[in-house]
Amino acid sequence: MKDTTIAVDIAKDVFEIAVSDKPGVVTEKRRVVRRKLLGFFANREPATVVMEACGSAHHWAREMDKLGHRVVLLPPHVVRPYVPRNKTDRSDAKGILEAYRNKAIKPVPVKSISQQSIITLHRVRASWSASRTARLNMLRGLLRELGIFIPVGARKVVPRVLELVEDAESPLPDAVRHSLHEVCLEIRDYEQRMRDVEKQLEALSKQIPTVTLLRTIPGIGLLTSTALFSIIGDIRRFRSCRHFAAFLGLTPRLRASGFAVHLGRISKQGDRYLRTLLSHGARSVLLRAKSMNQPDRLRTWALGVYARSGHNKATIAIANKLARIVWAVWKHNTEFKSYPNAA
Repeated sequence: MKDTTIAVDIAKDVFEIAVSDKPGVVTEKRRVVRRKLLGFFANREPATVVMEACGSAHHWAREMDKLGHRVVLLPPHVVRPYVPRNKTDRSDAKGILEAYRNKAIKPVPVKSISQQSIITLHRVRASWSASRTARLNMLRGLLRELGIFIPVGARKVVPRVLELVEDAESPLPDAVRHSLHEVCLEIRDYEQRMRDVEKQLEALSKQIPTVTLLRTIPGIGLLTSTALFSIIGDIRRFRSCRHFAAFLGLTPRLRASGFAVHLGRISKQGDRYLRTLLSHGARSVLLRAKSMNQPDRLRTWALGVYARSGHNKATIAIANKLARIVWAVWKHNTEFKSYPNAA
């Protein structure tokens, strides 16, 4: 393989290509349509292909890897500072080359077809969940305008609305009964679709040993374990558990100048979906700890944080702890062991 680097600015139809035979110098510029992209790389000697990890990047990375090229995917937000002045396809390709020269930037692992399949199922389920939540909130708001209030809890909405629709003596106007009934049926349909996706994820998880290991951790269930496997890919790219927690945005934001060091709220960097799942898992750990007569060491620590800092801060602290445990279990390929609380 020659010391040739090829930067590709990915688009829907037209791709900008910049070829560099030595650092800092663009020796060739090409503009290729989508149907001719693989043909361009098939006729070249193996080289290092650099792209941003944006839409369709993993697909093109897998295809170029089959052609013998070494593919490097860079996070898009670290490439943007290397694009000076006006943003064009040509300047984007040049910026990708310059960002690749910075060895401090860590590339994004190329995802396999199985990982992409799991991510697709998660994205579809999340979309249906958001639509279901929107319709539940709509029902609550519309009924509140009619003087009908529903108790807190998503599971109480549909049964209560159906009860009002079927009751001829209820204060619900006849003109809206049919429409509200249709919304309830739509919510039930979304819930059934989500359960079907979870069954598909359950079937896929049985073929992945890593997911089985992660599910031994308290608060890490089907959704969190499969999402971690598909989005993270290889845990070995994080040299410590703190680096992994920082990647997920669960560590404090640092502001330091001279001798002054300030730690603020969590950074909220990284994947929001993973951070949300870990936060939900932390809430379940805390809820379970409150109901146990003899909590183990992890849950005893969680109760201590809850007593000192309150529910919300304890939730984030437990999510941070779960992320570190995930790193250890995944890195050392061993199940989580629950230890009794020290006397």
